[in-house]
Amino acid sequence: QAPLVLADKAADAAGLSADQVTVNTLFMGGGFGRRAEADVAILAAKVAKAMPDVPVKVMWSREEDMRHDFYRPAAIARMKGAVKDGEAVLFDARIAAPSVTKQSMTRIMGFAPPGADPAHVEGAANQPYDIANYRVAGHLADVDVPVGFWRSVGNSFNGFFHESFIDELAHAAGADPLQFRFDHIAPFSPPTAKLLAAVRDMSGWTGKTPDGIGRGVAVTWSFGTPVAQVIEVADSEDGIRITKAWIACDVGTALDPRNIRAQMEGGMIYGLSAAVHGEITFANGEVEQENFPDYDALRMGTAPVTEVQVFENNTHMGGVGEPGTPPSMPALANALFDLTGKRARELPLSKLFDFAT
Repeated sequence: QAPLVLADKAADAAGLSADQVTVNTLFMGGGFGRRAEADVAILAAKVAKAMPDVPVKVMWSREEDMRHDFYRPAAIARMKGAVKDGEAVLFDARIAAPSVTKQSMTRIMGFAPPGADPAHVEGAANQPYDIANYRVAGHLADVDVPVGFWRSVGNSFNGFFHESFIDELAHAAGADPLQFRFDHIAPFSPPTAKLLAAVRDMSGWTGKTPDGIGRGVAVTWSFGTPVAQVIEVADSEDGIRITKAWIACDVGTALDPRNIRAQMEGGMIYGLSAAVHGEITFANGEVEQENFPDYDALRMGTAPVTEVQVFENNTHMGGVGEPGTPPSMPALANALFDLTGKRARELPLSKLFDFAT
């Protein structure tokens, strides 16, 4: 993800100048932040320096990679809100997390940008809701765990905080969760409100679900692109299944609609996998998870049937690689609340619910 940085870091490690290092840039199967780090190149350069005139190939096993990573930061939020006459009149959030920007930029560039880290509040402070009293504060909470960029960065945890709490406000107001969002977004961002209308029509949303079925909705704005999602879950003999998903996004100008749909689906699956399975724990100073058996992802048999609509109403072009991730986690949590009556305030959701495998 950062070939020039790799060249500089490898040169420093080998005691060479950058023009003495060649980085052969290849296509990646996926670049979600981890491949922006230079630790692998530094190690390879040190090994090569110790073995002059010998071709060296350095490979990490899955276990080595997973246990020596730069992780998505742990984050916590304290939320307060109020509704009056069916309308949200107060939204107050305080969010604490380590700073991905400061840690990662210090490793990559040798210095950190001055001032507060926008990633602490992105996905919460910049959402298109028309609420009279709206405040979001971010707090630095460094821990001795290396953190790095993860698909959608701060939006990944703040999307869960924000849209889960918006759902709680909707239920406190006695309102339909989708209509509640529409009413608070339409005055501020009509293109975003149209996405809620789209997923309502795509999913046949009525606000009521039969026994054994749950539906949840979430809408987030990140990287210039609003995305709305409805997730459906169902009880089954072997646990809860994520059965269906509907996604609507507005990218301004759709240069490659098929790629946009693929990115929206992939971003959603990335978020749902983390919401269901994603947890890194430590014991005796070491990461406990080693491979897919203890850090899994959704498979084809557990992933939802998905429908995507792409809109071009925004006046600017937005991104597509990351915006599909933030709404997926709260939409799933809200669907589980609809199914079970249990409100999840912590990820992964498997701590509270039994999912089919």
